Amino acid sequence: MGLKARPKAIPELQAAASVGQGLLLHKYANLFGKHGIKVGQVLLTQYDVSHRQQYLNARNALETLLKLGIVPIINENDATAVDEIKFGDNDTLAALVSNLVSADVLILLSDVEGLYAGDPRQQSEAKLIHEVENITSEIEKLAGGVGSQFGSGGMVTKIQAARIAVFARVGMVIANGRRKNVLQDIMDAKEIGTYFVPRKKKLSGHKLWIAFGKVASGSIVVDDGAANALISAGKSLLPAGIVDIEGDFQEGDAVNIKNLRGRIFAKGITNFSASEVNQIKGLKTSEVMERFSDNINEEVIHRDCLVILR
Repeated sequence: MGLKARPKAIPELQAAASVGQGLLLHKYANLFGKHGIKVGQVLLTQYDVSHRQQYLNARNALETLLKLGIVPIINENDATAVDEIKFGDNDTLAALVSNLVSADVLILLSDVEGLYAGDPRQQSEAKLIHEVENITSEIEKLAGGVGSQFGSGGMVTKIQAARIAVFARVGMVIANGRRKNVLQDIMDAKEIGTYFVPRKKKLSGHKLWIAFGKVASGSIVVDDGAANALISAGKSLLPAGIVDIEGDFQEGDAVNIKNLRGRIFAKGITNFSASEVNQIKGLKTSEVMERFSDNINEEVIHRDCLVILR
């Protein structure tokens, strides 16, 4: 294209992506073709996983390609999706795709061996963590979360991807892509990299979409009593336990649910808009029904449309 450096303007980035996508697929087609394998290109955007019908369409397309013996080469559609150029990452995309196709395992190849219990660049004795059963706040800090002493670049997005994968009952491995025969060794169950153990309990496809497919438009902050009722008692979210809201969401949007300390522990589809929740927060159900007689929903978020993330 005659460009001397990576462009900064969005239209030029989109044009470069348009040219690059074709070149990239051609390269993959040649490489896979040497082994008698056919490939197909699938370009996804955030819209494709945040809207239910598009989500199902993407899943059907991928499943059909796999049934036909064709390997999908998947990328973000940077030629049209501005947000993906600015904020997208392939780790999250890979995790969402692993959920779409109900994959057996998700393998993220990096330039490090895996997740360490310290920064290997500064601590020579830092040990590689071979298996993670639960993604705790300590694990997130090791990856470079808030308050971390030893962040390691793109490890944050990999841990976020692991959270999606394990909820979808997909095991995930982070390994060094420069290691010889790395894929074969992983498939042979050799102890390589860091393995994230999938959850035993299966979430429905609809709840997985709510949790990780649909983008949250805001947040609802609840008191400790409501948080306990949601987590331990399997209850729906009622107005009485709500203390505050964040963002401007509408009925049918996905919202995060936070405790009083600001920690997101759940996500769901709201039956009320932000302005309506602001009016009914802290009220008893009977008071809400009087104020919104035309809205038959007693719950702000029904249990069937709510997912506990922690």
